Amino acid sequence: MAYVISDECVSCGACEAECPVGAISQGDAHYEINADECLDCGACAAQCPAEAISQE
Repeated sequence: MAYVISDECVSCGACEAECPVGAISQGDAHYEINADECLDCGACAAQCPAEAISQE
C-alpha cells in the first residue's frame, strides 16, 4: 500500500530527499508521491516534521 502526503504538508522537501526511488516531487499545493513508484519503505514518513505522510 503506497504512502500519501496530506494537505498538512508544509513543502519542506525533507521527504523528497529521503525517497530512495525518487517517487516524491513538488505538486501544485504540496509534495506528492507517485504510487506506482513508491516502495512502501516509509523512509519519507519518518522524516516528515508535519507528520503529513501516511499509508493509503
